[in-house]
Amino acid sequence: MWMKFLGVIAVATLALLAFAATRPDSFRVERSITINAQPEKIHAQINDFRNWAAWSPWEKMDSAMKKTFGGAAGGKGATYAWASDKVGHGSMEILESTAPGSVRLRLDFSKPFEAHNRVDFTVTPQGGAQQVTWAMYGPSNFMTKLIHVFMPMDKMVGKDFESGLRDLKATAEK
Repeated sequence: MWMKFLGVIAVATLALLAFAATRPDSFRVERSITINAQPEKIHAQINDFRNWAAWSPWEKMDSAMKKTFGGAAGGKGATYAWASDKVGHGSMEILESTAPGSVRLRLDFSKPFEAHNRVDFTVTPQGGAQQVTWAMYGPSNFMTKLIHVFMPMDKMVGKDFESGLRDLKATAEK
């Protein structure tokens, strides 16, 4: 009886691992919102990490978060690192900044897990308003694929992107 039970568990585990191996080698999470503000005002919020406290959803999760800013004050070369028991440890660097249309970041996590991703913000005119798109993408190694079977990346951070974009909208439209 126990052998049959262990055999079923082994087959189920192997099936899960095989399924995880078939998942995509990369992920992408993207959300957009329309903001009624000048593109330069929106770009200024994204392009300077010191402004993120007003709209970043993760900044609001831990008021005791330790933050370090470095490099340029804003734009290419600006850096931001954080350490938090609630949101983990990591850093960002602005790799490219083209006012007022786009900002590209390198996003590195060290805790609770290691990950290296890219983040793009694009500001596109839409009538008298701006469509702002926030996208994060990166590689999915086998462990990431296995985690995504149970908790897809879109489900993990999609709502945070939506919340952050709503707060960015409120900040930029003031």
